[in-house]
Amino acid sequence: MYLVGSLLLGLACLTGALSTTIPGPHTRATGRSPGCGSAPTITSGVKSLTVNGKQRQFTIRVPQNYQKDNGYKVIIGLHWVGGTMDQVAGGGTTGEPWAYYGMQKMANESAILVAPQGLNNGWANAGGEDILFIDAINKYVDSGLCVNQAQRFSMGFSYGAAMTYAIACARAKDFRAMTFIAGGQLSGCSGGNDPVAYFGIHGVSDGTLNMAGGRTMRDRFVKNNGCASMAGAPEPRAGSRTHMMTAATGCKPGYPVLWAAHDGGHGPAPADAPAPSSDDGLRTWMPAAVWAFYTQAQLASS
Repeated sequence: MYLVGSLLLGLACLTGALSTTIPGPHTRATGRSPGCGSAPTITSGVKSLTVNGKQRQFTIRVPQNYQKDNGYKVIIGLHWVGGTMDQVAGGGTTGEPWAYYGMQKMANESAILVAPQGLNNGWANAGGEDILFIDAINKYVDSGLCVNQAQRFSMGFSYGAAMTYAIACARAKDFRAMTFIAGGQLSGCSGGNDPVAYFGIHGVSDGTLNMAGGRTMRDRFVKNNGCASMAGAPEPRAGSRTHMMTAATGCKPGYPVLWAAHDGGHGPAPADAPAPSSDDGLRTWMPAAVWAFYTQAQLASS
């Protein structure tokens, strides 16, 4: 679906595991942002911010029917290694149905959508600089638009999932839930002790960032969220062209963990048979599953 090709092979050589402790928040984000009630100062398009002396860019999409008194969800979509914010925002070769990992279609003008650009098309997060970039984006969006600060989400594929994991470790209190598609621990994990609603998606035949690594990432937040062990959660057999979703039990209220194992490799858009491919942006079950996870009743309140 995307021309990630050989670029994904470079993930094996990345050493994003940071020991840096990133200064960070604080108390859990709740309430409406400072931008509520005023005319918006942000429009859709590419924006620039200076973070740590470097110019950083991101694309933002403001709902077409934007209302200044409505606290909107914010969904951040992080690109893969070698990818770009434009590919996330535009849906890559699939186009609009896959824009922002399918969240543009699912949200139907009910969320502010953001696609940041990584340095050198990646998320090495050296010294925590990409976490500080996310902080700066959140502050910028909160000041210029009306945001429900208890309804902020992040998701990504591959290196984008690794960066989402770094955010989960360092900034769980700023986000309501996160989705990790075929991720690995490449961008560090400063902190990593706070709970956050967690949805992990991984292919049993992923030869780039293997399933065992995905389980390890998941299990940190199984523990943080007070859930019962997910060891032995069912996974489909290779060749079955299906997926299995398992919800952890015993989690703290408001902090669910969902695990989706699928018969596929390293791709962002898992699809079951009879789709012609196991990675299919038009036929994938992933966007609907993520949207259902983000909008479930127990995540509606802070």
